[in-house]
Amino acid sequence: MALAKITQVSGTAVHVPGSDIDTDRIIPARFMKCVTFDGLGEFAFYDVRFDKDGKPTGHPLDEPRFKGASILLSGSNFGCGSSREHAPQALYRFGFRAVIAQSFAEIFFGNCTTLGIPCVCASAEDIARLAAAVEADPTLSVTVDVAGRKVLFGSDGFSVTLPDTAHDALVSGKWDPIGELLEAKDAIHARMTALGFASAA
Repeated sequence: MALAKITQVSGTAVHVPGSDIDTDRIIPARFMKCVTFDGLGEFAFYDVRFDKDGKPTGHPLDEPRFKGASILLSGSNFGCGSSREHAPQALYRFGFRAVIAQSFAEIFFGNCTTLGIPCVCASAEDIARLAAAVEADPTLSVTVDVAGRKVLFGSDGFSVTLPDTAHDALVSGKWDPIGELLEAKDAIHARMTALGFASAA
């Protein structure tokens, strides 16, 4: 089955303010002792969502009014720090399908793109305006228009940026290189056979 073409993502949003939110904050290292990424979502932002005794701190992600939000809003240099793939995997399994921030760490951005999570950049002023609208109405529908490079909410909206390579990969359904290889396995096998490299099996 072909990969989905990700031309837009719509849903409710939640604002997690701050700059330089690193991958250790997104998913603490002690939760990375796993064979698969399944179950990582419950540990996203764990050390700021819970105190040392495991009691909730009142983090936005745990506020009932933002339950089910699929679009994350944040500040500059989001996803900095180590290059752990577990960070975007935790966000994906928490339920996020797009991130809007002022800027992103390069490796984190790439890891998100290969999961089909668009990461788009907006100005601090535009993010603040959207965050205020979401705070006033958590049920507000927000659309990240990847193809058109804009964000729409209510009667408002603003332009966003993302590199052409990521834009083109997402909207054409070519955002997962491994998925593309698996999809093309018959063609690859035929080519390898023609070149005399295929195994007898």
